Parts: sequence; C-alpha cells; structure tokens
Amino acid sequence: MLLSMCSQTAGTMQTESAIITVEQVLKKVAWRLLPFMFVLYIVSYLDRINISYAGLQMNTDLGFDEVIFGRGAGIFFLGYFLFGIPSNLIMQKLGARKWISGIMVVWGVLSVSLAFVKSPEAFYRMRFLLGVAEAGFFPGMILYLTYWFPRREHGMAVARFMTAIPAAGILGGLIASAVLSMQGLYGLASWKWLFIITGTPAIFLGVLVFLFLVNGPEDAPWLNEREKELLIERLHQDRPSDSTARQKGALLPALLNVRVWVLGGLYFLMSFAMYGFQLWLPQIIKAITGGDNGPTALISAIPPIFQALGMVLVARHSDNTGERRKHLALSAAIAAAGLAAAAALLQQPVMAVAALCVAAFGIWGTVGPFWAIPTGYLSPVVAVVGIGLINSCGALGGFAGPDIVGEVTHLTHNFTSSLLVMAGSLVCAGIVVMVLRFHPSASSESHSGH
Repeated sequence: MLLSMCSQTAGTMQTESAIITVEQVLKKVAWRLLPFMFVLYIVSYLDRINISYAGLQMNTDLGFDEVIFGRGAGIFFLGYFLFGIPSNLIMQKLGARKWISGIMVVWGVLSVSLAFVKSPEAFYRMRFLLGVAEAGFFPGMILYLTYWFPRREHGMAVARFMTAIPAAGILGGLIASAVLSMQGLYGLASWKWLFIITGTPAIFLGVLVFLFLVNGPEDAPWLNEREKELLIERLHQDRPSDSTARQKGALLPALLNVRVWVLGGLYFLMSFAMYGFQLWLPQIIKAITGGDNGPTALISAIPPIFQALGMVLVARHSDNTGERRKHLALSAAIAAAGLAAAAALLQQPVMAVAALCVAAFGIWGTVGPFWAIPTGYLSPVVAVVGIGLINSCGALGGFAGPDIVGEVTHLTHNFTSSLLVMAGSLVCAGIVVMVLRFHPSASSESHSGH
C-alpha cells in the first residue's frame, strides 16, 4: 500500500511537472513568435491603408476624383475576398514559411509600384492585385497560430496579434506626416515616397520570414526534444484527428445556416463603416481642418489611439461580464453618434475631430464582442466554416464602404452625407444584433466538436 501511495504521488508530481513545462513551452513560443508576427501585421495593415494618406496629394497630382479614389481604395477587398480561401489552401500545401514569405515580397513590390500609377485603370489594377497578395496573410497567420497554441491559449494569442491594427494606424499617421512634409525628393512627389517607404519593409521582412519562421513545433530549432514532444502531444489532444473530416462535412450546414448569414450581414455593416472610416479619415480631417498634408496626417494619427482603447476596453469588459450583444450594440451606437456629430460639426474643427475619435472608439469597440458571438451562437461543427464565411462578408463590406463613401462625397461635394451613411450602417448593425434571438446554447448542441 505504501508503495502504491508513493507511486501515485510520483505520478501526480510528474503530471504537475508536465503541466508546468507545457505552460513554460507555450510562454517560450509566445515570446519567440508573437512580437515578430505583430510587426508583420503592422506592415500588412499599413500597406493596406497607406493609400488613405497618399490620397491627400495623389488625387490632386493625378486628377482622381472621389469616385476613382473610393473605388481604388475599396477594390483591394474584392481581391482579398476572392483569394482568401485559395491562399490558405496553398499555405497548407507549401507550409507557412515559404508561402507567407512569398506573398510578403509580392505585396511589398506591389505597394511600391503604386508610386508609379498614372491612370485610374492602373490604380484599380494594382490595388486589386495587392488585395490578392495580402488575402492569405491574416487568415494564414490565424491558421499558423493554431499550429502552436491550443484552443485555450489561441484566443489570447490572436488578440495580441490583432493589436497591430491600431498600432499601424498610429504609425501610418506619423510616417505620412513626416513624408508628406518633405515636399518631394529626387524628383519624386511625396506621395510616391510614401508608397516606397511603407512598401519596402514588406520585401525585407518577407526574406526574414523565410529565414525565421518554421512550419510547426517539430521544425523549431529553438525547442529541445522534450519541449517539442510536450507541445505536440498537447496540440494533438486539443485537436482530434477527425477535425479535417468535420471541416469538410461542415460546408453545407454552414451555407444553409440562417445564423451564419445574419452574422455575415452584421459583419458586412460593421466593415462598411470601419473601412469607409479608415480609408477616408485623412481626407475627412483635411476637409475639416483645411490644413496642409503633413499636419493633416499627424492629426489622423489621433483617432487610432481611440481605436486601440475601444478594442481593448470594450473587449475586456465584455469578457468579464460574458455579455456580447449589448456591448456590440452600444459600441455601434457610440460610433454612429460620433459620426453624426462629426457631420454636424464640420465647421468646428476641434469638436469635429473629437467626434471622429468617439466614432473610432465605438467602431473598433464592436470587434471583440462580435467575434465572441459566433462561437456562442453556432454549433462547433458549423462554426468551423461559418466563421470563414462571415469574414468573407466583412471583406465585401470593406469593398463597398470606401466605394460608396466616394460616390456620395462626389455627388454632394462634402463629407456630411458620407458620415451619415456610415452612421446609418452602424445603426442598422446595432438593430440587427439587438433583435437576434438565438439562444446561446448552440455551442452545446453537439459536444462532438469539442
């Protein structure tokens, strides 16, 4: 009996040691991967939105009106929508290191090439191709994180990764302010230098990705054999071997699920306002302040600070309370109120910019509560494919938002109606989420997904 008790004690100590070791391995992985991936996402997002700052000068130089700019800004998301899933499938075949490295070099070259467009057709073509090239990055990185982090730790890893979005907005404003104040260099206009300066890092980082990233724990030279074994075992326990089969069998149920399409429509409305706001922000601020391009870009770095606050504070409070719908609806209402206030205060620069900061807080405050909803309202099997479909609807919203803002601004010759259109989109989003009557028991409809 004494031997049995000793054996049980030893087994318990060994298990506790293993648990501690797994946690230590995950911490080591996080410190090794997440800072680098954070930098990669900043560069990705910056190359997506650099057009918003370049447009301050580019539109005048090339004779682009609001319709041309809005369409070119938004058409990025059409390429993003069409090639997101194929890009992920290719990454699974080639491995993350080769594929992410390759698409980063390609989109870096495309971003730099935007400095040399001369016609609307070339502008549309380059932005579309940039969307095609970037389509695989964000979903690819989310997929890549599943190679390293179990479900319980995966959400926090994604949250840390996504804080790059407001960081890119702040950094973009600071860089654009400095570059657009140069008044050109070596015969190239400032807006051309902005594309060159923001696009070049993707090329060099793409090379570093090839040298730095590994496809999974089994290939990591910075993990010893014991660490690899523990992490791989934990990942296998967390994701059963039949997950691929469940994904294949989930396509039809997801396509036929009303909840998926309602949530997809909701994300379309949110993305419509989000990217309409993001990609037109510098020009809205220039219209409000009447300032030069450099100071305008600097002021444009202020609302992203409130993006970060909204994203973090609302998500944290929503997590602490476990409530999603009211947090999302309230954030959408705050954003709509900020946009409407900005529309009414266009002749009062300080108050209008403050209203835009309120709008930024609310728009990005919707993100955390929204992405917590699908896992609570969709069964695990449907959620596998459904979340991808919902994200695709958001890409279409990213295409429509900047385009329609450009059309409305061109027709009215000011941003008042455009701001109200975006506010209306968020009001609709708030109404949709509040009339949702799906019981959050869908996650327990089928325990086979766990």
